[in-house]
Amino acid sequence: MIRVLLADDQSLVRAGFKALLDAQSDIEVAGEAADGEEAVRRVRELRPDVVLMDIRMPHLDGLAATRRITGDTQLRDVKVVMLTTFELDEYVFEAIRSGASGFLVKDTEPDELVRAVRAVVEGDALLSPGVTRRLIAEFAARSKEPAAAGSLAGLTEREREVMALVGIGLSNEEIARRLVVSPLTAKTHVSRTMVKLGARDRAQLVVLAYESGLVRPGWLG
Repeated sequence: MIRVLLADDQSLVRAGFKALLDAQSDIEVAGEAADGEEAVRRVRELRPDVVLMDIRMPHLDGLAATRRITGDTQLRDVKVVMLTTFELDEYVFEAIRSGASGFLVKDTEPDELVRAVRAVVEGDALLSPGVTRRLIAEFAARSKEPAAAGSLAGLTEREREVMALVGIGLSNEEIARRLVVSPLTAKTHVSRTMVKLGARDRAQLVVLAYESGLVRPGWLG
């Protein structure tokens, strides 16, 4: 059973998500929070698998709450998915940099929300849709000048190639087709790259791809 914590200051939003998720046979809403401070407390108390975290909340915003959760080694298995009202929210790239496993717009289709919860538990990041590719490019373009790629020295040539494809938003299946390998082989390369770089999840691998200069804004294809 996948346990989810809902963190949003709008009770109507929480009620809608709860009704949808509780209707699934493999998902249950373990708790709710109306602000960031409460979200952090409830995560430490309940240890959910996934937190659906609104970015804008009182007392402590979702971005700061995410940093506290992902920065706590005792909560390393908790996945945070940011919720935003707008597709190009100015905080989303920073949220991913802070450890969030991805983001969803609040008006996403119900099936997509359910799929997203299952996906992050399986270790995938919500970084393949075209809207996310545009968002990553937008905020990578505003970010600091990429550092030298010395941190990638331990990667093989194939792992660098795979990391670059992850960086432009391709899924394992898309990477497999691009490289003419099996999806399992593509997933193995991604996993090994994450381990070598100490990336928490696929989302952080994307950030590292930009920050190292392996991928530059505009290279989306």
